[in-house]
Amino acid sequence: HLYLHTSPEFAMKKLLAAGEQRLFTFARCFRNRELGSRHHPEFTMLEWYRARESHDVLMTDCEEILCRSAQALGRNQLQVAGIDIPLIRPFERLSVADALMKFAGIDLFAVSDIPAFRKAARCCNVRTGDDDSWSDIFSRVLVERIEPNLGHDRPTFLIDYPLSEAALARAKADDPRLAERFELYAAGMELANGFGELTDPVEQRRRFAADMDEKEKLYGERYPIDEDFIEALATMPEASGIALGFDRLVMAVTGARQIEQVIWAPTPFGGLSST
Repeated sequence: HLYLHTSPEFAMKKLLAAGEQRLFTFARCFRNRELGSRHHPEFTMLEWYRARESHDVLMTDCEEILCRSAQALGRNQLQVAGIDIPLIRPFERLSVADALMKFAGIDLFAVSDIPAFRKAARCCNVRTGDDDSWSDIFSRVLVERIEPNLGHDRPTFLIDYPLSEAALARAKADDPRLAERFELYAAGMELANGFGELTDPVEQRRRFAADMDEKEKLYGERYPIDEDFIEALATMPEASGIALGFDRLVMAVTGARQIEQVIWAPTPFGGLSST
């Protein structure tokens, strides 16, 4: 089988393993999801990696990209869904734990099991199903209670994700329950997703296998593990990487309300084949 790629990540990490220190790609990516004001099955991704540098440096990169992109149009702010977001540096940094407590009243470290998290989610009016996984509940709380509140006074980095929600990121050295992962938001719209990259091939294989087991359980199918990628991790240096949605960046800089307004040839229907 051949598949359209959802990200150039695996290929770029193989290049890091081969000795590249800094690299980027500006690539078409494909994700078989719904069409919407901010979602399109074919889109453009700006992705870059820095060997031997922390993910904090990537946040600085993001600040520079957003500010310079706006300045190129003579602006000092972004606009998302009609909301003006001043480009005040440094951007806000808010941990997932603090965001959950602030906007949902949920203590992240008190809901480590599914029943406790389901009960907490329902207390803040987030619907959950009896067969939802912990990740399903987390995703619903994030989308319904957290994301709409992020990045209004200035862009916000949501940092320190639970390790279970960062399959390709390494654990934080000072708290292994959390991962070196962040996402960048402007008025509730996600713009970028960054990691301190996992380079342990044994742990990565374990995570991939767990993901495929879950996919097979839910959808009755699984995809082969990229063995070349697993092998490359053994020689890949410590690195940080990030993917930024270029179309959404253009939306935020120009004030466009629909992603199709900034795509050259929008797809009039869904149903693309992707992994």
